[in-house]
Amino acid sequence: MSPHPTTPQPHEPGRIDGTRTDVAALRARPSADVLIIGGGINGIATFRDLALQGVDVVLVERDDFVSGASSASSHMIHGGIRYLENGEFRLVQESVEERNGLIRIAPHYVKPLETTVPIFSTFSGILSAPLRFLTHRQGKPTERGAALIKTGLTIYDAFSRDGGAVPRHRFHGRRRSLAELPALNPGVKYTATYYDASMHDPERLALDVLFDGLAAGPHARAANHLAAVGLDADGVRVRDGLTGVEFAIAADVVVNTSGPWTDLTNGDLGRRTAFMGGTKGSHIVLDNDELLAATGGREIFFEHEDGRIVLIYPLKGRVMVGTTDLEHDLREPAVCTEEEVDYFFELVAHVFPDVHVDRSQIVYRFSGVRPLPRHDETQPGFVSRDYRIERSDAAARPDTTVLSLVGGKWTTFRALAEHLSNEVLDLLGRERTRSTRGLAIGGGAGYPATDDARQVWLASHGDEVGRVRADELLERYGTRAELLLAETAGQGDRPLAHHASYTRGEIAWLLRNERVVHLPDLVLRRTSIAFTGALSAPLLEELADLAADVLGWDAARRTEEVEATGRLLSERHGVRLDEVASAA
Repeated sequence: MSPHPTTPQPHEPGRIDGTRTDVAALRARPSADVLIIGGGINGIATFRDLALQGVDVVLVERDDFVSGASSASSHMIHGGIRYLENGEFRLVQESVEERNGLIRIAPHYVKPLETTVPIFSTFSGILSAPLRFLTHRQGKPTERGAALIKTGLTIYDAFSRDGGAVPRHRFHGRRRSLAELPALNPGVKYTATYYDASMHDPERLALDVLFDGLAAGPHARAANHLAAVGLDADGVRVRDGLTGVEFAIAADVVVNTSGPWTDLTNGDLGRRTAFMGGTKGSHIVLDNDELLAATGGREIFFEHEDGRIVLIYPLKGRVMVGTTDLEHDLREPAVCTEEEVDYFFELVAHVFPDVHVDRSQIVYRFSGVRPLPRHDETQPGFVSRDYRIERSDAAARPDTTVLSLVGGKWTTFRALAEHLSNEVLDLLGRERTRSTRGLAIGGGAGYPATDDARQVWLASHGDEVGRVRADELLERYGTRAELLLAETAGQGDRPLAHHASYTRGEIAWLLRNERVVHLPDLVLRRTSIAFTGALSAPLLEELADLAADVLGWDAARRTEEVEATGRLLSERHGVRLDEVASAA
């Protein structure tokens, strides 16, 4: 539910692209048992859970699905070793269990991630850590030493006893560490290597969760670019972002999962709250082969001497560097500043002093606000990442209950949704009929888990497109690739002129089937074209032509979409398409 000032302005009804069947279905039956406001991962997961119980549920999102806080993640599914120092043992255990579970039920997007911590001292932090544990105040920052990290990883491993989804940690001294990672700072004394999990396409994972919910039946309905703007006796008023038309949706239970904007949404619904205190986290994506090689295919993860978490993360042939943890005014868009870029470069120099990085290598920047609870004097890094649910009556509809989700993180979305759904089911007087624990997500269903199984899948699906292309689609969509292959079979599909990894038929399939409304929906969330720095001006024009054909845009609408996307990429992500074209 992030502000989106560069989205094209509403059109008159006669000028909109095609038929918004999702919105039309809501206007035809503007009522439900449950209305969820906010289409980030937690709202989407709650939608799926309730839909699988047969609940009449509606999800609305003011921007695109997964376009707010959920789109600005560090691409990790992790247990949160650092939460041990906060004493959040319940959260760590739940996180580790959910991490291991997601590796099994979403293997197409969640995979074990080898993670190495460079350590520059033996005992640093051993005295200050207990004080932080007791007070949750950071005090003078100190980099964690080997003794403290070894203790933490030993406890961390103890939470992973459910069958060994990931290996246990290992410790190495300086000589072995530099032999494995020769570009490391020669001042390193030890390295600790453990496993969490990567999430290489968070937006696509969330979309799979969404489509699982929609597939449950007509009792599950969802619409993006449909903002909740108020509440009156008729229900929650929503506004179509394309037409500007408003209508009310009546529901017995309203679930506010709008993340950092939870208090703003509650204000729109007629009740002021002060639950949230989110902090900004930024990342940059670098095209730097030397840095990519230096990581050895591992994520490099540690706590800097200023107390902030640092990650240097090989991803999609690029290297992502993050993150910051800064107070942020939600009335302003979150953007990665030049000061943050300088900070990231200092971090890289600290870990890999002989690897040169500069601004010309940045292909993408992104920043988001964490949905943290209000924390007053507590330092941002020590604010709980756990979640809670607040309950109240709707101001203008006393018979409607509002549940507000406070907190939450990517790793625990399935368990959080189950918890939140249980609260909803209790309010509705209904029983849970099935659990999502162990239930495959989207393209994770039937995903080949071994090399032999993968070869069998490729052999059975690569007749027309070839095994290389079939493998690419399996990696991109999991077994949902079968739907794409079936729909494009016999059409002589050909690659895009300006991006050979995607085809015209594939892009058209995304436009037809994945609720694309605006061009940024396609380039930022249905594909990773912008993230990897591959989006040039000619490619954007080519994608706009395809979108216009499939979605029925006229020439004016197409031009507006291209211009709005260019502004968004420049203002929020540091991407200037003319420079990309020149580099290409």
